Amino acid sequence: MSVAFAGAGLAFDGVRDVIGRYLDGLHRSDAELLATVFHPEAVYATATEGSLTRLSMAEYFPIVATRESPASRSEARTDAIESIEFAGPVTALARVQCSIGPKQFTDLLTMVCVDGRWQIIAKVFHFDVTDQEV
Repeated sequence: MSVAFAGAGLAFDGVRDVIGRYLDGLHRSDAELLATVFHPEAVYATATEGSLTRLSMAEYFPIVATRESPASRSEARTDAIESIEFAGPVTALARVQCSIGPKQFTDLLTMVCVDGRWQIIAKVFHFDVTDQEV
């Protein structure tokens, strides 16, 4: 990754912190923690199952909050930040891998820095289902 703007190191650290909290929130099914990393107007979208699924945060957070967490099932974490790219000092795109149950996710997280704080403004993702021994 090459970043060519003043404050690039701080921006990278800020984005990486958001991703870490995002992955922790998913692993613990912690909607309150996720609410700290998503912009209130963020979009959640996928077309993996053949049609577009698009949710607002008001629709997404209750789903997370009622889902049995991977942590409570002692699932191993498979989190990985594959890349972080900056379009400028206040816009970034991260490609992240994680898993929940048999689903292996590739998340494209678009982030903006508003009022000095990095937030996810769009989560667009794909998932594959893998065989899992029970």
